[in-house]
Amino acid sequence: MTAALHLPDLRDKQDWTTDDLASLPEGLRYELIDGRLILPSPTGIHQKLGYKLTQALEENCPPDHDAVPDYSLAIDRSNEPRPDVVVVHKSVMALTPAPIDRALLLLEIISPTSHFRDMHAKSRVYAAAGVVHYWVVDPTGRGGVTLTAFHPGRTGVYEIVVSTDKVFNTEVPYPITIDLPGLTALRDEYLAARDGA
Repeated sequence: MTAALHLPDLRDKQDWTTDDLASLPEGLRYELIDGRLILPSPTGIHQKLGYKLTQALEENCPPDHDAVPDYSLAIDRSNEPRPDVVVVHKSVMALTPAPIDRALLLLEIISPTSHFRDMHAKSRVYAAAGVVHYWVVDPTGRGGVTLTAFHPGRTGVYEIVVSTDKVFNTEVPYPITIDLPGLTALRDEYLAARDGA
């Protein structure tokens, strides 16, 4: 006989804090955004794109930083996000969560249920925390996989710097190339396999 896993009623509580996370079972992915607990369940496509994007961000990474997938960041009592890929200073690699001020770049991959959260809720939280480089990759549209790069504007709120489905090349915050048409082909290969099954 197996013991039942008892979770608190997640639907009713809207004011989670980082202290509450300690009471939850280990081994599951948790995020806390504006006091709301999020239990992401990414698809294989999402995870494969995360792997490819981590590789792209590792190339040319400054020697004192590294690209890490699915890494918790400490912001405040109401926010402990887990961006899909983080370029973080090596001095905090042994910490979890890591202080967000040691993150050089955050990247989120949109899933069908996370569009508003990644484009709006998290962007507000990250901008308020002083994150200079925030990118969102969207594989959910009918066209190509897109990348939107945000940068804080004069008021501290993010402004879109670029949004593209072409090969993305930048020198900021360091030389990075992301082959978005290649990611589109990979996504389409998996979708075709699903439809042909």
